[in-house]
Amino acid sequence: MSNWGQYKYVPASVKKAKAEKSLEKLRKKNPGLRPVAISGRKLAKTWWGIAWNTNLERYADFASRIERGRTYVRNGAVLDLKIEPGRVTGLVQGTRIKPYDVVIAIEPLKSQAIAQIKNACAGNIHSLQELIEGKFPENLSELFTAKGNGLFPAPNEIAFQCSCPDWAGMCKHVAALLYGVGARLDEDPTLFFTLRQVNIDDLITLALIETTVDMISKSETKSHRFLDDDDLSGLFGIDVTPKGLPFASPELVTADASTSNPSTPEQVAKKRGRPRKTIL
Repeated sequence: MSNWGQYKYVPASVKKAKAEKSLEKLRKKNPGLRPVAISGRKLAKTWWGIAWNTNLERYADFASRIERGRTYVRNGAVLDLKIEPGRVTGLVQGTRIKPYDVVIAIEPLKSQAIAQIKNACAGNIHSLQELIEGKFPENLSELFTAKGNGLFPAPNEIAFQCSCPDWAGMCKHVAALLYGVGARLDEDPTLFFTLRQVNIDDLITLALIETTVDMISKSETKSHRFLDDDDLSGLFGIDVTPKGLPFASPELVTADASTSNPSTPEQVAKKRGRPRKTIL
């Protein structure tokens, strides 16, 4: 820090070299580290990665530190990032020698949102691959990205903690890890559903079943081209009621909470509102 109380400028090349040296040292003890590497000018390139980053940037709660987070992730400061049900953990290289530990907890997608999205998918998404590749009608894109009601979490659904001494609402290390999630979704979009604790297979399967059942119910005469209840059960691997409706509820597409990582910051369970930060 200079005499004027400002942080001394450090070239990006120096920051990158420091991060690489730290990563090399850490890998000797932990070869399983998964750093975030950004190539090119864009932080994200696929629909899922771009949508994740756009969601972060449109909330004023995150505006004060989001810029420095972008710089950190570009410089290779995210030395490790892992996504689990409801939880993102990582190591972010800061100004000190030892990287900071960051934990981000994200609440599961609400049952109401799951049901709404499942119904909207019926007749719109015809394969799991289309969903993963972000290839769906514009109306679904708008539904998925709806502010506060879509697939992506709002600030009051996110809590975080970082071992750094910065008491800001969101430190640059947390922001860097959040941007790192966008880059990781470029590599594997299914991790988004893992994070939000949604069973992607059930989401699509139930939508397909409801579409098929609707076709049957609208048919005045049942022909050999339509499937009966037993055929539906065998085809989709799911029980169907005598009336032709699947045993489906929003809970079916929500991952079993007992199998997810329970180590979520206490603030998620006790409070709602602005994002919280606690020092480890």
